[in-house]
Amino acid sequence: MIDSVKDQLKNLRHRFLNSAKNSHLGEEVVIKKYLRYVKIKNNICVDIAASDGTTQSNTLFLYKQDWGGLALEYDSGRFAILANHYKKYPQVNLMRVKALPENVISILDANLIPKNFAFFNLDIDSYDYFVLDQVLSKYRPQLICTEINEKIPTPIEFSVKYSPDHFWHGDHFYGQSLSQLYKLCQKYNYKIVELYYNNAFIMPNETKELKSLTPDNAYKAGYLNKADRKAKFPYNSDMEELIGLSKTDAIKFLKNKFSKYSGHYICR
Repeated sequence: MIDSVKDQLKNLRHRFLNSAKNSHLGEEVVIKKYLRYVKIKNNICVDIAASDGTTQSNTLFLYKQDWGGLALEYDSGRFAILANHYKKYPQVNLMRVKALPENVISILDANLIPKNFAFFNLDIDSYDYFVLDQVLSKYRPQLICTEINEKIPTPIEFSVKYSPDHFWHGDHFYGQSLSQLYKLCQKYNYKIVELYYNNAFIMPNETKELKSLTPDNAYKAGYLNKADRKAKFPYNSDMEELIGLSKTDAIKFLKNKFSKYSGHYICR
């Protein structure tokens, strides 16, 4: 009887995960889980670097449920696809613009985004830390999903420095480490509630029902100790050496790996 119930639960979870058709690794399931704890019911989400709006999207499933909000994409080709597909979601404002620390607040203000909007998705593959810092200086999203550079372990604080001309070259040099993101959590009274492979989920400290995870515990549970992480991230194989290094040697490794980007990143 117990085994039968377990099998039913497994089947339900399998079907639920498979229903997350747009997100990359089933992030929709995690988002749904934490939205249950969001007190502000404005059904507004902001997606910065929305790509074509469908491929690996963490927000499309919400827009399909009549959520409103804002989707930003800078690449002209991707934005064209986004604009065409989102004709069916007129409640979502679209902008072809590059989100920068100096313009992101004015963009949100111009689109009348509520201060405590429900969900924020951020994935710009570069100076994410500095854009998020600006957003949190004025806005307080109730759930944030932000990509991290998952191959850089705790306690290393790493971030690409802000430069308006920077763009991702398709290598390992992008974004921020989980420990760097934690600095923003401390600054703005947020907490890490989960790391899901390469996406960190953070919520305001006033969400009392959920415990705060340390960067180390979140990293181990959400990436390092995942049995399938090497299968899901085979392109990280040349960074695996980092895992076993001392803090000093890990920083030396990164400085050597990112030698051509010298002066363009924080690493401590």
